[in-house]
Amino acid sequence: MSLNRIFDIAGSGMSAQSVRLNTTASNIANADTASSSTDEVYRARKPVFAAIAQAQMAGDLFSTSLTDDPASAGVEIKGIVESQAELEMRYQPDHPMANEQGYVIYPNVNVVEEMADMMSASRSFQTNVQILDTAKIMMQRALTLGQ
Repeated sequence: MSLNRIFDIAGSGMSAQSVRLNTTASNIANADTASSSTDEVYRARKPVFAAIAQAQMAGDLFSTSLTDDPASAGVEIKGIVESQAELEMRYQPDHPMANEQGYVIYPNVNVVEEMADMMSASRSFQTNVQILDTAKIMMQRALTLGQ
């Protein structure tokens, strides 16, 4: 594997973790938003990732060579899905957003889980940055070998 491919792989990982951090931040920001209807309430969102095959990363979609390494060549963001977990209903008849039965509907966001997810995404991003730094140092040292 060439060092140039490392930049592509780590860059796609950083991009994926950035999307993960943004969706987690959005979930935490909307954790306490109230609604009177299940159709209008915010639902937790999660990104869906998939590994990119090396042939796809190189642009060779029809590669059939048996010598091709089937390993992953990066991360692709397939989309962002809404959680289907049950919404939280609280009995608060004095709340301005209460429905006819006196219940207020809150999002299905678990703040503790979101904070753990945010720390994991942040550390994954940081790991990819360290990989890029190491690859850069290796390339610089390879260039100085000829001196």
